[in-house]
Amino acid sequence: MSYDSWGRNYQSTHLIHPIFWKNNIIYPSGPETLLPYGMGRSYGDVCQNPEEWLLPTRGLNRFIHFDREQGVLACEAGVSFDEILSLIVPKGYFLPVTPGTKFVTVGGAIANDIHGKNHHQKGTFGCYVTQFELLRSDGQLLLCSPDENAHLFKATIGGLGLTGLITWAEFKLQKIKGPLIDCETIPFRGLHSFFNLSEESKDYEYTVAWIDSLSLDLHGVFFRGNHAQEKQSLQISKKNLAIPFNFPSWVLNKHLVRCFNTSYSWIHSRRKKHLVSYEPFFYPLDRILNWNKIYGKKGFFQYQCLIPKKDAFNILSEILKLIAKSGLASFLSVLKEFGNISSPGLMSFPREGTTLAMDFSNYDQKTLDLFNELDQIVSSVHGRVYPAKDAHMSSVSFQNFFPEWKEFINFVDPRFSSGFWRRVTGGGL
Repeated sequence: MSYDSWGRNYQSTHLIHPIFWKNNIIYPSGPETLLPYGMGRSYGDVCQNPEEWLLPTRGLNRFIHFDREQGVLACEAGVSFDEILSLIVPKGYFLPVTPGTKFVTVGGAIANDIHGKNHHQKGTFGCYVTQFELLRSDGQLLLCSPDENAHLFKATIGGLGLTGLITWAEFKLQKIKGPLIDCETIPFRGLHSFFNLSEESKDYEYTVAWIDSLSLDLHGVFFRGNHAQEKQSLQISKKNLAIPFNFPSWVLNKHLVRCFNTSYSWIHSRRKKHLVSYEPFFYPLDRILNWNKIYGKKGFFQYQCLIPKKDAFNILSEILKLIAKSGLASFLSVLKEFGNISSPGLMSFPREGTTLAMDFSNYDQKTLDLFNELDQIVSSVHGRVYPAKDAHMSSVSFQNFFPEWKEFINFVDPRFSSGFWRRVTGGGL
């Protein structure tokens, strides 16, 4: 079994110690550090611990209780969002926050304090976590909540798996009428139009935009939606497309990306309202198994930054011009406005502002040089880059993006570490 990150942008070997029973966890002995590993959907090295121990947690896959009256679910940390949705959607519930894939574990969702299309209304996943159990390397088994071990509770949400191993967690769900989303797609041109649509759509629970980063006038498609009031479901194909091998590295070149972007823009060239099942709305790429292989053996990077609200238009314009000038085409480019709901997580990525996420093929130093330039622009306005997507940022950049790290290190378990943590702290402290 592979324990790569989703970006597959570098190869590393690990010592592997799977976790199966929350009541009988024994950490491996020795000087090597430890890191929990869920489903590996982080794009860089926050889920990597080269030459040291990974603790795969998918064996912690049991539900503990589901309170259908209060809408509260407790489960072990290795349970996936896919498994949770299969349980709760037929019962009239949905996840309070979900990212663009359902192939993440509850432990990973907490460790990265994931966000989704509803951040402007609901905040991050951590806002709905009521309690969890944390196993430290010294054997302490701690119940953490806003009222008990509160500092560790805050440090673990968005703490990148560095405060210990989450064994189980409890969190709130949201009530829904059925599995459908009442969706509207709106074509637009220019950043001004994006911000106008975002402002007009504040009352929609879910909003996000796809943009063609190669277009001179920056055209895109704005998606907004709410859970539909209809209780019926739509018949959708359960068949998945699988990518069985690595594509040649030259396939995703600028010309092919331009063709894809043009076709996608044409498909969504007219404003349209429609009902759609929640799966294609939230998880369009999950239908393509191993889609990360289309970037070839060298893998890919995702650059996701957050720009504060007051600087968003000017800085995003500068960033997009720099990317266009670089000649590095982005196959997937997404814009989303974050709201002002604070996460309980000490190191959580989202803040009020606008986030831009873009995928890039791995062209080695050329790609990294572009990212370093982007980091300088983001840092100049006190923005930040998302650790869950990162495989490049320097220790200086990280410490500028996350000044909270000076407080956070007080809660890092001395035996837990990752490739990311050693990179951005000069050895892991």
